[in-house]
Amino acid sequence: MHISEGVLSPPVLITGAAITLIGTWIGLKNTKAQQVPLMAVLTSTFFVASLIHVPLGPSSVHLVLNGLVGILLGFGAFPSILIALLLQALFFQFGGIIVLGANTANMALPAVIVYLLFKKLCISEKRKNRIIGGFLSGSISIILSGTMVALCLFFTGSNFSHAAKTVLIAHVPIMIIEGIITALVVDFIFRVKPEMLLGTEH
Repeated sequence: MHISEGVLSPPVLITGAAITLIGTWIGLKNTKAQQVPLMAVLTSTFFVASLIHVPLGPSSVHLVLNGLVGILLGFGAFPSILIALLLQALFFQFGGIIVLGANTANMALPAVIVYLLFKKLCISEKRKNRIIGGFLSGSISIILSGTMVALCLFFTGSNFSHAAKTVLIAHVPIMIIEGIITALVVDFIFRVKPEMLLGTEH
């Protein structure tokens, strides 16, 4: 869901950069020292997962895993995703530096939202609740990210209205796949290393 350089209007770029700046500040402030290795692993996971992408107009379709990043890191998803997207922009020209704030906001804000909504389910003692929480985290984060990308394109200009609709439709299968992956990973982590899931609980 990278938006290419030179596509978005200045107001959209500024709004995205502001959201990312605030989110990253909160994430860094609340990140505990013991979470740094996990953040590094998830940054790498996000980096690799979204490398394999299919171009779609001014955006692209690929695995994201931001729901998983959000559940495990909370607000730490902002600096984690920011670093991954920065490296992708520098090494592979995916997205870009000017659009980095908007791209990060589109991925990280949904990650934080699903963390706030579904973290309790994901750390439930009942396996069914963990599966449901993980699936909702993975799928809804994609819905929200796709919606935010579409809104960025929509508010940039009417020329991108069709592209905005296409981006949303194209991410329906990704939504289901990410929901399943996140559910399985959350359940597995809870059973073998629950402290990874409990690390963002206060």
